Amino acid sequence: MPIHTEPSLAPAATRADYSPRLCNDDLAPVPQQNWTWYNIFSFWMSDVHSMGGYVVAASFFTLGLASWQVLFCLLAGIGIVQLCANLVAKPSQMAGVPYAVICRQAFGVFGANIPAVIRGLIAFAWYGIQTYLAANALMLVLLKFYPELNSMTQSSWLGLSLLGWCCFGTMWLLQAIVFWHGMNAIKRFIDIAGPAVYVVMFALAGWIVYKTGFSAMSFTLASKHLTVSEQSWQMLSATALVVSYFSGPLLNFGDFSRYSKSMSEVRRGNRWGLPFNFLLFSVVTVVIVSGTQSLFGRMITDPIETVSMVGSDLAVAIGLLTMITATIGINIVANFVSPAFDFSNCSPQKISFRTGGMIAAVGSVVLTPWNLFQSPELIHYTLDVLGAFIGPLFGILIADFYLIKGGKVSVDDLFNATPQGRYWYRNGFNPHAIAALLPAVGICLATSFIPALHSVANFSWFIGVALGAGSYRWLARAGREVPAAAYQDVALQKEGL
Repeated sequence: MPIHTEPSLAPAATRADYSPRLCNDDLAPVPQQNWTWYNIFSFWMSDVHSMGGYVVAASFFTLGLASWQVLFCLLAGIGIVQLCANLVAKPSQMAGVPYAVICRQAFGVFGANIPAVIRGLIAFAWYGIQTYLAANALMLVLLKFYPELNSMTQSSWLGLSLLGWCCFGTMWLLQAIVFWHGMNAIKRFIDIAGPAVYVVMFALAGWIVYKTGFSAMSFTLASKHLTVSEQSWQMLSATALVVSYFSGPLLNFGDFSRYSKSMSEVRRGNRWGLPFNFLLFSVVTVVIVSGTQSLFGRMITDPIETVSMVGSDLAVAIGLLTMITATIGINIVANFVSPAFDFSNCSPQKISFRTGGMIAAVGSVVLTPWNLFQSPELIHYTLDVLGAFIGPLFGILIADFYLIKGGKVSVDDLFNATPQGRYWYRNGFNPHAIAALLPAVGICLATSFIPALHSVANFSWFIGVALGAGSYRWLARAGREVPAAAYQDVALQKEGL
């Protein structure tokens, strides 16, 4: 068997040797990789510019941090995300396949269903949370123009009012329509959704500064008085929470990097879409949250509530509708595309890309996601639990590709369902990857549910990455391959060149 196989970018229909148990048109290597850095940049804009991102960033003030400390934590966290995004993008860009398929390299051609289903289930939660936030914005718009609808908010079922259910259903349907038109429609949508919210954010920040005067704004909103050591610990926690927030789309970033022309385009898009873009978003967020303290006498961490307090009805409507659009963008990008590929991977001939996404959409309602995002403390707890699953998966994937496989991927073997396949391992499952995953997830979950360990729960993603990568590297050490560059050097020496 050759040491390295170049990616085969032929459509699935022309590859009769690909097993139908592992392949359909959505999972096969893309025939044309034509995304540029701007498409990656737009992906991250849609991911960053959302009400969920704003709420998470604003919630750091409740930790007792000053504005400059919150800004520092946001930038430190996003720097880590950029580094990890470049790492996880490479195997999918090389092979032209989504996250669920590239996982076959580490977990086996059938074992990859384990990380795929876990990521798909996590998308249930995030899809529902983002849909709820967008629905809440829509409800405020309706109540602003039609106060008589307030009677529909008096009673609730499963924690959501009648009007809330109507708005949630509307947002759910609008997102499904965009998704149903496929990746090209999603690409066009995110190209405009991210930039649109910048207009509203800058306008809102400008309005607050105009109303309060920059000199009257307070950038020290901490309600707690912390010692230097306590501040340092809270800053570390906030930085970890930033990474946890982005850990979902980070894990399946390969679903999008697979379409890129080259890794240089991916890295450029990540550079502009993460630290540069996030710096602007963070500064505006800090200005808005700080300004609410001076303007309204209390700190408001919900952008929807802040926008609703603008005097002009037209401005409120435009602002909230734009935020709704941006939130739809991130939801489709992060929580529709991933489970679409993930669940399709489980049964390629029965579950299409569209069917997989709709499974996640239906599952998100069952979770009643509005109960997961009700307070800053609950937001942080939700992020801790999700990070406990995502961290080990990320660590194993990275350790396998870079440390065990030497940065190589045999694309054809990703679709080989026979014992002769390179990623067959044991009946299609890699016991080393599974053995590394289970205890890592268990330990990370323990930090969230055992009170004595709760102080490190915010670092569950980092702990999971370290445990997953370290244990897998040790368990799979016997199968370590020579890196591609080193192999070429050896070959040249043997030929006497």
